[in-house]
Amino acid sequence: MGDVHVDAAVYNLTTDTDLMLAVKAGEEPCFDLLLVRHRGPIVHFIFRMVQNSDIAEELAQEVFLRVYQSRGRYTADAKFTTWLYRIATNRALNWLRDNRRHNETERLDAVSPEGIRRQIADPSISAENRAMREEILRGIRGAVMQLPDRQRAAVLMHKYDELDYHQIAEALECSPQAVKSLLFRAYTALRLTLEGVAV
Repeated sequence: MGDVHVDAAVYNLTTDTDLMLAVKAGEEPCFDLLLVRHRGPIVHFIFRMVQNSDIAEELAQEVFLRVYQSRGRYTADAKFTTWLYRIATNRALNWLRDNRRHNETERLDAVSPEGIRRQIADPSISAENRAMREEILRGIRGAVMQLPDRQRAAVLMHKYDELDYHQIAEALECSPQAVKSLLFRAYTALRLTLEGVAV
């Protein structure tokens, strides 16, 4: 899963479903295209779940290995991204369950290697504003990490990965109504926790 060089026309015109069906048919180079498209978002999603960049990388590798190993059973009934996030969510939730005691002692203010660190390091922002922004982001991350695992997964998929209720429902293997309930409870809890925090 190293560097992959992709023909731009093929990359832009081929759908995820077509690529996965091609992988299923034995065209293994198409799997590299799926990696190029989705590895980054999946690593970031898992990182937000587990708050450990090394573990996120490791679990993402396992997710894509599972995708490849399951290629023969893939059907185009659901969007590829929905299927991918179901695998990633299950893997992240399993890891959180298996490492619950260890997780409770981990720092909640871990910084994503890219997004948040880059925002805080922006030279156009004064040191005072940077410190304030870092404190706010730490509070938000901490509040999200305090959510029950399934609520956290639903919020991350909804807020950061922009999946709709039906996609989240398939990823969490529940009904769209259950997703609405999860998100309602999660956002209510976040509002209460972050009350008075300027964002």
